Amino acid sequence: MIALIDYGAGNLRSVHKALRYLDADVRLVTEPGGLKEANAVVLPGVGAFDDCLNALRKQELLEACREFLRSGRPFLGICIGYQALFEKSEEFNSCAAGLGIFPGKVVRFSAGTGLKIPQIGWNQIEIARPDCPLFRDIPNGSYVYFVHSFFPRPVDDFIVAIHTTYGEAFASAIWKGNVFGTQFHPEKSQKVGLQLLKNFLELPS
Repeated sequence: MIALIDYGAGNLRSVHKALRYLDADVRLVTEPGGLKEANAVVLPGVGAFDDCLNALRKQELLEACREFLRSGRPFLGICIGYQALFEKSEEFNSCAAGLGIFPGKVVRFSAGTGLKIPQIGWNQIEIARPDCPLFRDIPNGSYVYFVHSFFPRPVDDFIVAIHTTYGEAFASAIWKGNVFGTQFHPEKSQKVGLQLLKNFLELPS
């Protein structure tokens, strides 16, 4: 069973539809008990960092997520769900603490690049960790879909699985053990995104 966390602000419909397309047994989870029996968890997200973390805290899902992450079962954070894995964000003078699974903070694209912020649309990936199981059968240079103004800046470069360049290079996906995160939206990335989600579903739990 795949638990898809519903905290009232995530991009649930598209993610749910993509997972169902892949024949996953996916269930929407709104309270801590829903994570106990899950084989894997997906934390999606759109919107603001603080809104996500505050909603998770209100639903008592923050500590439940930390407990699940410690269990060794696969966990995938998407967009804000990826950013939430880090310690804090610079977004809108953010006050909420992240899950703190990885050291680092979420920062905004530099305005000096002349590029439009947020980045909205297709961009390429540069695979830094070919051994990452999430990107099996996904060619280097593939295009994926982004909608974001902020991105995590990990302290540990080794967890960076993929880079993408938008005025500057940034960590567009991370991996360590059972924990994966993508700044892009697999559920909107067509064939490449479906392959990524298929790879996630096939991970041992």
